[in-house]
Amino acid sequence: MHGLVLLLLLILAACGGGQGATSTMPASPPVTALPTNAVPTAVPTATPPPVPLAAAVNGQPILLADYERRAAQYEQSMLAQGLDLSTTEGQARLAEIRQEVLDNLIDSALIEQGAASLGVTISDADLEAQIAADIETGGGQAAFDEWLQATGLAREDYKQMLREALLAQRVMDTVTADTPQVTEQVHARQIVVDSKEVADEVQAELQVGADFAAVARAKSTDLATKDNGGDLGWFPRGLVPLELENLAFLLQPGEIGGPLQMSDGYHFVQMMERDPARELSPEMQGQLRLVLFERWLDEQRTTATIERLVEE
Repeated sequence: MHGLVLLLLLILAACGGGQGATSTMPASPPVTALPTNAVPTAVPTATPPPVPLAAAVNGQPILLADYERRAAQYEQSMLAQGLDLSTTEGQARLAEIRQEVLDNLIDSALIEQGAASLGVTISDADLEAQIAADIETGGGQAAFDEWLQATGLAREDYKQMLREALLAQRVMDTVTADTPQVTEQVHARQIVVDSKEVADEVQAELQVGADFAAVARAKSTDLATKDNGGDLGWFPRGLVPLELENLAFLLQPGEIGGPLQMSDGYHFVQMMERDPARELSPEMQGQLRLVLFERWLDEQRTTATIERLVEE
């Protein structure tokens, strides 16, 4: 299956459908001729009831039925994984799921609108070609049909989700086309502590010449870097929190900055090396592209008129 869609589809649980009843219209009554001087009475046209909405994005509706169907699929997925929705934890997770579903539908609408302004489209030929490739990669038509049945998706559901995924990919490719392959990077270490008192102790030790890496191993609360002396490795702008980035790039090699208070505690940074033109690894370039795309999407959210019409 296509990578972007597979991540989403694998968490969907099978869902059933119902059959609607059919009805037969009564025969029309015989037409009675009107007197020549009679004025026909206008038959009022019934106004159809409004379609319930879950949200509207710059006036574009998100149907409540679509939202409820997607939320139910996620809920079934959680049940299949053993989540007990009768517990407090289960109810809290269900509320999170419903919010995530609505957020994703809103983001999809924003990406669609952004694609139109960028001139990005997905043709039917592109879509059918990708479906054919997915079927071949997945082991053939029979295996594809079996997979659809297991996920509870109709082919048209899959096509729609694939169209959205391909459109998002092309929009990301467009807005991140200028991502550099070579850029300025710094190599830095950090120490993170969770209180002002410990931060004062660390600062006092560093001021009298304590080894930064040794202090990181002894006192840092950042489990990802503690054991290697707080080493963050090389990184460009855009891949660490902005406050930490600004501090690291402000320092000269060998200098120590901090304490910098952030949401997860107090940070000390030692800038070890700087390279004004260091090549980005493929992994790092991919991470940077994701960051740039998320910033673009944040801009769309900020400037959009978004109405949320359901309680999440």
